[in-house]
Amino acid sequence: MDFGLVLQTDPPASQVVGLMRRAERNGFRYGWTFDSAVLWQEPFVIYSQILAHTTKLHVGPMVTNPGTRTWEVTASTFATLNDMYGNRTVCGIGRGDSAMRVAGRKPNTLARLGEAIEVIRDLAEGREAEVDGNPIRIPWIKNGKLPVWMAAYGPKALALAGQKADGFILQLADPFLTEWMVKAVREAARRPAATPTRSPSASPPRRT
Repeated sequence: MDFGLVLQTDPPASQVVGLMRRAERNGFRYGWTFDSAVLWQEPFVIYSQILAHTTKLHVGPMVTNPGTRTWEVTASTFATLNDMYGNRTVCGIGRGDSAMRVAGRKPNTLARLGEAIEVIRDLAEGREAEVDGNPIRIPWIKNGKLPVWMAAYGPKALALAGQKADGFILQLADPFLTEWMVKAVREAARRPAATPTRSPSASPPRRT
């Protein structure tokens, strides 16, 4: 079993880097931070320092979103870090509730999120993808690898995570709901991609 920790990127950034270094020394594999540009310091700048001062730790946002950064910028940022430090990033992504609302914007739709997952992963791994109707490929990427994990809670989002994402992010302490949500994601992942995505359940089960 792998363990990770999540930190806010409050200043000073050097303290975040130091805590991540300590986490690696104590056997943690993942180091996550929040990504909300107005509320906290810029995480990707800090990731470069974390990666420079660690050797095994994988880093990423919990979570970024498709609205505050263009998709090719997100992909290129991850790919640059991976090229420098050896494929040690994970793209955690969601609708962008806090990041979008603090800037006066609505969170992204699930349809937009699902499209972004595929485009960001393809671009960051060196494949061509379509951005705003234009085919784009980042030519300098070689042997790039970017797992994309999606944050989800509601039935439609859980189904999307199972169909599109490489991993599932759930920040929840209720074991009853956690079991139901993980099951919903796994069931969606087992469905053929050509099958229209259907909510695994209209609502979470009630306790009895």
